[in-house]
Amino acid sequence: MNRVLGLLLIIFLAAGCSSRSSQGKRIPVAKAGDAVLYLDQIPRYGRNGSSAADSSVMAHDFINKWVRKELMFQKAEENLSPELKEEIENQIKETRSDLTIYQYQRQMMLEKMDTTISDAEMENYYSANHQSFSLGYNIVKALFIKLPFETPNLGRVRTLARSSEQKDLQELESICYQFAEKFDDFDEKWVPLDKISIELPQEISNEEQFLRYNTFYQYTDSVNAFFLKIRDYRLRSATAPFDYVREDIRRIIWNTRRLEFIQNLENGIYNSAIEENKFTIYNN
Repeated sequence: MNRVLGLLLIIFLAAGCSSRSSQGKRIPVAKAGDAVLYLDQIPRYGRNGSSAADSSVMAHDFINKWVRKELMFQKAEENLSPELKEEIENQIKETRSDLTIYQYQRQMMLEKMDTTISDAEMENYYSANHQSFSLGYNIVKALFIKLPFETPNLGRVRTLARSSEQKDLQELESICYQFAEKFDDFDEKWVPLDKISIELPQEISNEEQFLRYNTFYQYTDSVNAFFLKIRDYRLRSATAPFDYVREDIRRIIWNTRRLEFIQNLENGIYNSAIEENKFTIYNN
């Protein structure tokens, strides 16, 4: 690329390209066949602190890629068979049709579809379809702590972790914030047991048996001390608690409502077209 073009690019990019509409005359920077690339079509580099020289290099790279792509496109157009060209045109029409319909449906949904989903609606759906929410794995509400072995007074930590008193839990939290490598309190949230057991030094060979017979687990080695308090659990194949599948239910209701809205929109357009004689089906 010649020095004049390079200078134009630097000036253009450094100035920030005031606006395309304000340019009286578009400046061509490259041509491939009958296709022309104009200066205002080049991305405005330099917004992230790049120097004018770096921005010019990136602009040159963009132009070179445009030329190579345009030449390839033109060669392909010259050599494709009529059948393939027709297939491409059909695909373009189909894609344009699908995209136009999608954007119209989206616009109508934003304007007219009720997106409010109440707690009562979700609870009613859960009650009517609870058999559909079978757990595929064990879930727990639990407290998990991992502390360095040298943490002072591990016996006190164990006592506090087993307690359900609010003042004891506050004291435990204070200690863990100072020393713990891990302190996860899943008291209000169901989590898969696997998410916690992966942190333990010993594998739980039988999760169901472990949950049935353990409310508190402790393991200490020469490096760390581990404490796990199981506050509640549900076994795999059991019905998932409502609060565990709440967001799944919200998505199901929303998606069902979306499909119904789109179907009603399509039916309304179709029925209006019948009344107004806007289409004809020929019986050949």
